[in-house]
Amino acid sequence: MPHDIKIPAVGESVTSGQISKWHFADGDIVKQGDVLITLETDKVAAEVTAEVSGKLTIGKHVGEDVEIGAVIGSIDDSVSAPAAAPTTAPEPAPAKAAEPAPAVPVEAPTAATPKPTPVATPAPAPPAKIEGRISRKRMSPLRRKIADSLVNAQQTAAILTTFNECDMSQVMAMRSKLQDSFVAKYGVKLGFMSFFVKAVVDALKAVPQINVRVEGDEIVSQHFYDIGVAVGTERGLVVPVLRDADQKGFADIERDILGYAGKAKNGTLSIADLTGGVFTISNGGVYGSMLSTPILNAPQSAILGMHTIQQRAVVVDGQIVIRPMMYLALSYDHRVVDGKEAVTFLVRVKECIENPARLLIGA
Repeated sequence: MPHDIKIPAVGESVTSGQISKWHFADGDIVKQGDVLITLETDKVAAEVTAEVSGKLTIGKHVGEDVEIGAVIGSIDDSVSAPAAAPTTAPEPAPAKAAEPAPAVPVEAPTAATPKPTPVATPAPAPPAKIEGRISRKRMSPLRRKIADSLVNAQQTAAILTTFNECDMSQVMAMRSKLQDSFVAKYGVKLGFMSFFVKAVVDALKAVPQINVRVEGDEIVSQHFYDIGVAVGTERGLVVPVLRDADQKGFADIERDILGYAGKAKNGTLSIADLTGGVFTISNGGVYGSMLSTPILNAPQSAILGMHTIQQRAVVVDGQIVIRPMMYLALSYDHRVVDGKEAVTFLVRVKECIENPARLLIGA
């Protein structure tokens, strides 16, 4: 009998989504537990699996919006995969003198090795609609959510940006010196982001007025350090959160970032991964950005923008020298953060990066 395929609840406040991929074609035989579709919501990508085995009938197609609980197809469990045709045993060969059996390589298939199950080709996404010299396609739920959030941040907060620059010489030297031993001990590379996460935590402790959010007519002070790290994906910008970053070492932070990057690439970030941050770091420098003004990640009151490292002439101790320099930008909500606090915060970040040893000893 046919069993309806319904869109399950995928998280609090998620009411709908868009089918971004069918993993099987109409009429295919699927097995219980097979991933049927990838559902893209305004928060995360979720997978819907088959509850029974049988023949698949597709009712909703790639690109269609569907509500939670909607029926998108069915599986007829009365239809199963055709049985394999019986094979006839070969005629026995004439008897001959016994010979040593040749060695069988480990990877060689044996009679007990099952044949691999062919993987169904997913239905292709509908192409963009061509109209003369332009084309159109619908925004994904995540892209619509990003657009709404950015406009809302601009309309509801008094956003101001302050700038500074930092000399990356010491961080680069420390990273180069410790990289091999760090990788050998922890199994991950020591990146720049972990230095900035620790510097932000240090600055938030020094200037707690930054670690606030606005709720109605109240200012809520936060006494924890869950730091969001913006990650660009094919679906759009997402901000997974490093929990209790003040309690983590460099290796823990690097592992978390690496794990989130993998989940973002595979579309397996959960809503819990993306919620609850108190501050965000965005690194436009990986794309070559020299300077920008990041937009707040509401309801947070500040965001730090990192930029590309460039060799520039600077004056040190009265001498013109060439140093690897990075521009920093701190956007903040001027309703609750004063300019003095914002500048003090950014200078603290600069000092931590230019003297990274203080991050190791908490000075």
